[in-house]
Parts: sequence; structure tokens; C-alpha cells
Amino acid sequence: MAGAEHAALRPLQPDDPREVAGYRLTARIGEGGMGAVYLSGTRGNQPVALKVIRREFARDAEFRRRFEQEVRAARRVQGYHIVPVLDHDTGGEQPWLATAYVPGIPLDDALALHGPLPLPAALQLTACTARALQAVHTAGVIHRDLKPGNVLLGTDGPWIIDFGIARAADSTQLTRSGGFIGTPQYMSPEHASGDTVTAASDVFSLGLVAAVAATGRHPYGDGAAITLAAQIANTAQRPPDLSGYPEPLRGVLERCLAADPAARPAPGELAELCEEASGRPVRDFADWLPAPLAAGIAERARAAQNPPPPAPYAYTPTQGPGAPAGPYAAPTATAHGAPSAAPPYGPGQGPVADPGVRGGERPRRRTALLAAGAVLVLAAAIGGTWAVATAGNEGGGARADAGGATPEPDGRRTTEDGKGREEESGTPSPDDGGQASGEPSTDTTAPAFEPVFEKRPITIATPPTLDTTYVDLDEARVDPTGSIGYGDTELLFRDTSVQFRTALGESTGTTPRECQEAATSNPLPSKLRAGEINDEGAPDKGDVLCTVTTEGDLAMLEVTDMVPAEHDYNVPTVRANLTLWKIG
Repeated sequence: MAGAEHAALRPLQPDDPREVAGYRLTARIGEGGMGAVYLSGTRGNQPVALKVIRREFARDAEFRRRFEQEVRAARRVQGYHIVPVLDHDTGGEQPWLATAYVPGIPLDDALALHGPLPLPAALQLTACTARALQAVHTAGVIHRDLKPGNVLLGTDGPWIIDFGIARAADSTQLTRSGGFIGTPQYMSPEHASGDTVTAASDVFSLGLVAAVAATGRHPYGDGAAITLAAQIANTAQRPPDLSGYPEPLRGVLERCLAADPAARPAPGELAELCEEASGRPVRDFADWLPAPLAAGIAERARAAQNPPPPAPYAYTPTQGPGAPAGPYAAPTATAHGAPSAAPPYGPGQGPVADPGVRGGERPRRRTALLAAGAVLVLAAAIGGTWAVATAGNEGGGARADAGGATPEPDGRRTTEDGKGREEESGTPSPDDGGQASGEPSTDTTAPAFEPVFEKRPITIATPPTLDTTYVDLDEARVDPTGSIGYGDTELLFRDTSVQFRTALGESTGTTPRECQEAATSNPLPSKLRAGEINDEGAPDKGDVLCTVTTEGDLAMLEVTDMVPAEHDYNVPTVRANLTLWKIG
């Protein structure tokens, strides 16, 4: 599906759905052999990609099993420049998958349109992709299908894109015929020979990608895919001729394309080699791409914010498990019973479920995507494969997802303690009055604010060895390992940028009412680069920042100090006092 799904956004056609499981669809991103990809969005109006699987695949029980397995493997992978899987339903009548949406251009399309990348850009791409592979392998996953179509070029660097759907489909067919998975011309020798595939196989594939990105030439020539695969399998006897590649790329290729997997560099070492060879920090993406290519990426970002108007509607919406009919009925009350007007959904923004709060209970975790406020975005290239590296997982059945829940046949998910919870479809439920917590409201009754904790010290810094610090304000947790889970975070601190996944506003006061007003009416940009923070002092010491969290609570950060990083292109450390109220 790579390539087919990266054309410019197109209007929804009469036979396209307008809603899937509570996600409002606003444009068609593309279509491939396994389904269509649509543009949707979070309640914060940030774009996301939603893939709806074709019904012929949905009717295949083996595909469903493998799809569930591959999606769960993909959801384990969190880290640097890896586009996350945020939500999915593998058990419904028509399976679907939701991810972040990056308005970028696949490397293969970029090469076809603009030719090879400048050597420094190709080396930086290789270094950054190697860092992403490091996170993939740390999660116990092997990509197995790294190729130009699965590397997305964005203004903030390259992103590995892969949903595991193609692997689920291919393996369903090939298991029955004795074949194997992957793109032949980008396989490793051991992969092409049918031998055991390890993490080193991904490094070999990345070496091939680097060669093509920098020169447009494949190290094994320009023959048919199956011919190249045969030559790759014979690498030990006839290694590729790399004499035509420029230094320092040639030295990198000699290491990556070694026939012996043990002789190839680990992803971390490869990243360091390429960073040194490129002559610029791996995370410095200022003007890293040629101007025409960067302009094309910027145009896609603008299109995502202003999708084309749809054609007249002629399709019955696909309901998620447990979703009531009439998903756009105007709500009559807030989650706590006060009168409310219907929320004005913006482009890409659909109704969001609120499980409701009873008494002193804390709200249940929402589905990851519907709770997301501001996310990076993902071009929906469903090609490629995720493979669990540990033995025995191929047929091990579904595991608990990131929230510890396993789908049941009736559409419910069962948590690890055996207690069921409804699958949240994003449609207002009968007991929540139809309004999601944290949305602006015309409620004439002032909400109550119940303190959960006050002025709890919190320090947020980028991790020294990994690439992202995850911040869960509901729990006052700062985690550099990613164990919190993407859907439960409000802030993501990276080396060169800070991302606000829920709208974060600057408040003029510290009362809960002032804080709530700032969160809904005075938001900061969803992403700030280090230069903006360091040069413009936003945020700065003394600022009061407020957000409605992924659990619907009200959080206030009173910034007490901003500690500069060693370099201007790195994000400073933030020290603050955190206060949390439950909105009643």
C-alpha cells in the first residue's frame, strides 16, 4: 500500500463513510489493496489517519488473528521517530486502525519526484532511522520490511511508518503457500535465503535504503525484484560493488551490507557513524531537506488543516462496538448533569466519549486516540511488517493491549484482572449527557473543582540516553522509558522540541476557574521547538500553564525554573509545581 496512500488529500466520495467508531472522517488520504485511509482528528482538532480494512479481509478469521497480533506488537513500540499506533478495533464487523498522521512524503515518492537527497541529508536520514530502529528492537520487535516506502520524510526528520496490516495479510496467504514476508529487493541475505531473521536484518535493509536515498542506485543493480533478492542471498560469495558510492557513505555501506549479520553495526553505532559523517547533529532538522521537497511537505501540512469539502453523503456510518445509533445527536447535558449546548465540532473533530464519573471515583482511561490533544501526524502507508522477535509469539494469540485489555467477541475489552469495560467508540454515551470532559461548554452552572493534590514538585527533562520523556499529569509521573503509555500522556519532551498532546494554555491566575478558562481559550501551539522556547521564553519561569488532562481532570503547572540545556538546539529542563483538580 506504500505510495498509493500518499497522494494529496481528496474529498470524501458519496460511498465513503463519514464516521467510524466515533471518529469523524474529513478527507480520503488514499487507498490500497487492503482498504482505504481517511483523515480524522482528535477532539483538539489534531489530524490523525484511520485505516478501514476491506470486508473481504475482515471475513478471513486467519487475517483477523494475525492483524490483532501485529497491531499489538506495533503498539508496544514507542520511541524516537516511530509513528505510533493509537487505537484500533480488530474484533468489529469491519476492522480499523488509527495512528498519528505525519504530513510528509515517503522516501520513494521523494526520490521519484526530486531525485536523490544531498549526501548530508541521506546520512542524517540513516542516522535518525537507525535511532528509531534501536527503539523498535528494544521493544522486542523486528521491522522486517524497511524500505523507502516505509520511511516518511517530514520537516522534523524521517519517520518509520508501518502498521503491521500488510504483514497480517501477506502472512495469512503465504503461511498457506510456504512463502515468506518482505520486499525482495530490500531483504537481508538471511531473509532472502529463508534463514532466521534478526535485528541485524533491519540494519542491512537500512544500508540499502541509505544507498538508494543518496544516489538513486541500488547496490545490487536495477534488475527485477526477485533477481535482486537472489543476488542479495548470494552476498557471501559475490558482495555488491560499492566503488561507485562516495565517501563517507561507502564506509557505512561496507559495514551495513556485510554478509555476516554479526559483522554489521548495531543501530546505535550506525547512528553515531552517520552523525559524524553528516557533519551535523542527528536531531538538528533545520533546513535539512532541499527547498522543493520541504515545500511539498509544508503543502501537505496545510491541506491537513483545511481538508477539501466532501461530496454528498450516501453511506451508512460504521459503528464501533457498543456505539449507539445517531452519533451526532446534540447532547443535552454535561458529564455531570448540567445543561449544555451541542459542541461545535471543527474539521477533523468528532464526538468524544466520556465514561462519566460517579461519586469520588477517578475517571476511567479513555481510548488512547480520543484522549489525545495534540499529536504529530502520520501519513498512512500501510505496507511493511512488524514481527515479534521473541520465539513463540507467531501463534501465541492476542495479548493484552497497552491498557491491559483484550478484545472479546462482543466488542468489550477485558482487563488483566478480568473486569470488563465497554469499548469506547467516541460517541456520547447515555449516562454522560453527551459532552466530553474538557470541551468548552455553555453550561450556566459553574463546575465544582475537587483538589486531588496541590503544588507537587515535578521536574521534566529530556532523557540522557533515550529520546522522549513521557509526562502523565494525572499521576504526576515523569517517565523517560515510555512505560506510561502514549495515550495517558499530556506532554512529550524530546531533545529538540516539546509536544503538548492536550491543549495547554497560559493562565493569568492560579484559581481553578482561571486555569480552566486558559486551557480552553488561550492555548499554546501544540508543538514548540527548542529555539522558540530558548529565544522567546515561552514558557518561562513564573508562567502558569493549564490543561484538561486525558482523564478529564484540570492540571496546573506553576513554572519555578527553566534550566538551559548545554546547546541552544536542545530543550531546557522545566521545574514546576503541579496542582490537579477533578472537575465536578
